[in-house]
Amino acid sequence: MSSANRSARPLSPHLQVYRPQLTSILSITHRGTGIALSVGIVYLVAWLCAASSSSETYAIFAWFNTSVVGRICLFGWTWSLFFHLFNGIRHLFWDAGYGFELKTAYNSGWAVVGGSVAATFGAWLLAYAVR
Repeated sequence: MSSANRSARPLSPHLQVYRPQLTSILSITHRGTGIALSVGIVYLVAWLCAASSSSETYAIFAWFNTSVVGRICLFGWTWSLFFHLFNGIRHLFWDAGYGFELKTAYNSGWAVVGGSVAATFGAWLLAYAVR
């Protein structure tokens, strides 16, 4: 087989060959939320540094946090936290040898999605109720 024929074939697994499944989407999302949480930690440290430095510096962070973009970022980081937490718990069950059956894997995956959305809205509603 010539090298020209080999380079024309897709590598396996390939996105054009396989349909995305819930388990693969959740795996990719778990990695993405880990990255988002890392960015969020850097932002949190900068926010704390601004709070300890001066009221003018903190006012910039307070302004951003109350802006539309800031609220979207904070909401996304909150969802990332809950998704990563719940999916991490799901992985702990897998590490213990439970939940590998296809139906159970899908049910636990949907539970992670629903639980993370519900916990995010619950946390934001609680935060607004306390204010």
